[in-house]
Amino acid sequence: MKIGYCLTGSFCTFSDAINTIEELVEAGHIVTPIMSENAYTINTRFGDAVDIQNKLIEITGNSIIHTIEQAEPIGPKSLFDVLVIAPCTANTLAKLAAGIVDTSVTMAAKSHLRNNKPVVIGLSTNDALGAAAKNIGALLNYKNYYFVPFRMDNFEKKPKSMVCDFSMIKQTAELAEKGIEISKKIY
Repeated sequence: MKIGYCLTGSFCTFSDAINTIEELVEAGHIVTPIMSENAYTINTRFGDAVDIQNKLIEITGNSIIHTIEQAEPIGPKSLFDVLVIAPCTANTLAKLAAGIVDTSVTMAAKSHLRNNKPVVIGLSTNDALGAAAKNIGALLNYKNYYFVPFRMDNFEKKPKSMVCDFSMIKQTAELAEKGIEISKKIY
């Protein structure tokens, strides 16, 4: 498969996302990294932006799509079979649910969806069981959105926080490409 793999600003899960991208490439999929503007430019305690960029380019052999202008041709050129957004933050979830297109990732999704192709959501947000819950619910019911199974990540210290099971992204994407939902179960 040709996979567009988007990363948004849940920086604490970037190492999981990078491991997932390596797994996808090792399985023979062609992966093109896509990063939101913040994910592309912000240095955090989880890594410097340029180091993350270089690692993604090294793993995939492809340059990173990181602007709205670069993401717009995804649909017209039918660049991908599946678009994965993992980690997907509450901010990106809200924009997808409301149809707001103001980042490279939301443009990638809008452009990709014009071809009725699957978008796989691997959520990672401290507000999943708060204000973001309505957006998760909306996207669970939209056509062509497929969720990676997700769970609470720290119920004592972050009682509203949920994160996807990164080990299930590959399987979720491969099934989504065939139009099969892996699960809508929260476990």
